[in-house]
Amino acid sequence: MSRYSASALTIKASLFFLSLLFIMPLQANTNTDKNEESQQISKAKLSDIQQAIAKQQSNIFSTSKKRSNIEKQLKQDDLAIAKVARAMNTLESELTLTKEKIVELTTKKQQLTREKQQQEQLLAQQLRSAYTTGQHDYLKLLLNQDQSEKIQRTISYYQYLNKARTAEIDKFRVTLAQLLQITTEQQTQIVNLQKLKNEQIAQDKQLKKTKSRRNKTLAKLSKKLLSSQQQLAKLKAEESNLNEALQKLAALIQAEINLTGLSKLKRKLSWPVKGRLRHSFGSRKQGYLKWKGVLLSAPVGKQVQTIHNGTVLFADWLKGYGLLTVIDHGNGYMSLYAHNQTLLKSVGERVETGEPIALVGQSGGQEQPGLYFEIRHQGKAVNPKLWCN
Repeated sequence: MSRYSASALTIKASLFFLSLLFIMPLQANTNTDKNEESQQISKAKLSDIQQAIAKQQSNIFSTSKKRSNIEKQLKQDDLAIAKVARAMNTLESELTLTKEKIVELTTKKQQLTREKQQQEQLLAQQLRSAYTTGQHDYLKLLLNQDQSEKIQRTISYYQYLNKARTAEIDKFRVTLAQLLQITTEQQTQIVNLQKLKNEQIAQDKQLKKTKSRRNKTLAKLSKKLLSSQQQLAKLKAEESNLNEALQKLAALIQAEINLTGLSKLKRKLSWPVKGRLRHSFGSRKQGYLKWKGVLLSAPVGKQVQTIHNGTVLFADWLKGYGLLTVIDHGNGYMSLYAHNQTLLKSVGERVETGEPIALVGQSGGQEQPGLYFEIRHQGKAVNPKLWCN
């Protein structure tokens, strides 16, 4: 190879390396620009995500707050319905008693009327008898000394007749007074009956109005939909709330000697209401939660009866359960009755087996009427089917 060729190659190589020195900084600058742009895009996306999360959290908080307010309104609606329903239940009892009283008074009036007619007939007979013997002058008989024995018999007859007539007249007066009293009382009861009927109509209108408001509240509540996780958390919180309340009640229980519990009554008790079983004990409720009682379908207003004698421990509205009654049966046994329309017994009252304690409803946000029923022993839920048949 000539010296010229070698020099040429050296020059070319030097030019190549020199070009590389110029090109590399340009490529480095280009890569740096791309990284910065990518970082900016990532930051923008992250910012968008953070804003979306913040917005979602705000929406969740807002929804929870609105739902909480709606649930408070639901409680107020349930309590308003309970108040009217209890008044109507009392009104129904008064109407029944008033109708029975009117029937009783009507029967008594008819009996007194018959007695009055009989007494009138008897008095009429006595008057006719007195008129028939009226030709004898009582004074002349006294002064007449002839036929003294006959005169004595006649006077004795007169005296007997007068006494009998006086007695019948007294009885007749008593009958007239009783008849007047019964008639007056009957009219009073009829007026009272009409008053009760008018009050019943007014209460019925109020009940429909309150139920309509409750339906609107439920509609608002249904719009605030919860995810499965939120629904599970809600049910778990409600169940914990119930357990906490029961634990507090258990601590307050004062054992009664005559309350013997339910241990010897398996398969011997009646259900609190007769109805179709919608949810059975132990079936899946939500997620890992299971039903700790049974949900029975029953019409609104049907009487809920206690399964056994006991003392009312709780009678109030509880979130998730609506209007709830808890009864202590002794020896650690309790029964729970939830979603009632109204409660008929107060805390501390003694109840007997089969006694009405509430009316079926759909309080606590239920869409359909029914009764949620539990039996617990030492705070643990047990299958009601083992006791009721």
